[in-house]
Amino acid sequence: MTTPQPGKPVRGSTTGRPLMAALDLFGRRWALRIIWELREGELGFRPLQARCDGMSSSVLRQRLTELLEAGLIHQLPDSRYRLTELGDAAYQALSPLVDWADRWARELS
Repeated sequence: MTTPQPGKPVRGSTTGRPLMAALDLFGRRWALRIIWELREGELGFRPLQARCDGMSSSVLRQRLTELLEAGLIHQLPDSRYRLTELGDAAYQALSPLVDWADRWARELS
């Protein structure tokens, strides 16, 4: 499986419209969770895996590779991972969804 990129065919779009490429990337299991866990700072592989309940090391490696290729995270020389400016912007763009989810939970309870 290749990393979704704007301008290249992705799930749901043969033309690779940027939104469809982003939805393909973010729709992959654990991708958003990794971005969420890196929102407050750098983490190494094991601490990141520990924060992502039940994620196998092979899936984590695959998602990290995809997020690296997509330019959303960066691997530091000491092997820790952090969000890039683009990754932080993705988190900021998704943060209204956190507010909506909290409202949804309140209204359903």
